[in-house]
Amino acid sequence: MTEIGKPNILITGTPGAGKSYLCQRLAEQLKFTWLDCSKIAKEKNFIEEYDEEYDCPILDEDKLMDYLEPLMAKGGNIVEYHGCDFFPERWFHAVFVVTCPNKTLYDRLKERNYNEKKLTSNIQCEIFGTILEEARESYKSDIVHELKGETKADGERSLKTVRNWYSMWKRK
Repeated sequence: MTEIGKPNILITGTPGAGKSYLCQRLAEQLKFTWLDCSKIAKEKNFIEEYDEEYDCPILDEDKLMDYLEPLMAKGGNIVEYHGCDFFPERWFHAVFVVTCPNKTLYDRLKERNYNEKKLTSNIQCEIFGTILEEARESYKSDIVHELKGETKADGERSLKTVRNWYSMWKRK
């Protein structure tokens, strides 16, 4: 990883866990660029196909990586996505996985009108800690951190945790 002025941070977790809430506030407070990969994929048409069963687009990871590479080289990015195992390890100084209790997650996804198959799949993903495990397998253990996303108070604690991490990073 090249020497940059600001680190790159990955915020990941199951859909509905609280990633966007956290990313928006961090980007504002830390003056980072928020890169919402789902939004970028839709805007830039980085979609391989559409999965009718799960009612969602399938990301073209190669196109997204090619697009993000020069942005990541500059530093100062908060990358948001519900997966993490395909991002190059060299891109990130910290990986924060937002988790959420199943009941709260279920209610949030139901509110988003997820179909039953997609809803069940995402709840199971959270039950089994799939994203957290994926992060721990894909990145060095000392850069992976778990955050809670159930309540606004959890969100505030998570903001503080990431801001504290950034303060420590700047001292290095």
